Amino acid sequence: MATTFGKEERLCSRRLIDQLYTDGHRLMAFPYSVQWMVVDGDMVAQPTCQVMIVAPKRKFHHAVDRNRVRRLTRECWRVRKDQLYEFLDGQGMSIVLSLVYIHNEIMTFDQLGHKMDKLIAALEKDIQERQ
Repeated sequence: MATTFGKEERLCSRRLIDQLYTDGHRLMAFPYSVQWMVVDGDMVAQPTCQVMIVAPKRKFHHAVDRNRVRRLTRECWRVRKDQLYEFLDGQGMSIVLSLVYIHNEIMTFDQLGHKMDKLIAALEKDIQERQ
C-alpha cells in the first residue's frame, strides 16, 4: 500500500462530519480524542478510512502551533495507517474518524509516533468490541 495521504483519504464531507459527531463513537487515546463511525461503502469513496485532523484554537492560540500539530499528526498517521487499513480490509468495513489533539503542549514526532501506535491498537480493539 502506498504511504501517502491523498485527498480521497481526507474527511471533507460536511454531511459525514455532522453524522460522525452525532452518531459516532468516542475513544480517548492521549493526546488524541478520537471520534469514529462505521460507514457504508457507498457513503465513502475508494479508501477504507477517511480522516479529519483537528488542532483546536482554544488550546493553541497561534496558527503556527496549530499547523505544527496538524503536520506532525498527518505524518504520524501517514506512516502508520497501514496497520489499521489491514485490519479494516480483513473486517470488510469502512470508517470515518476525527483525530482531535487535546494536549496543551506540542509533543515530538517520536512521542507522537508511539502514541499513534497505541491509538490504532485501541481503535481496532474498540471496533471489535462494538461489532
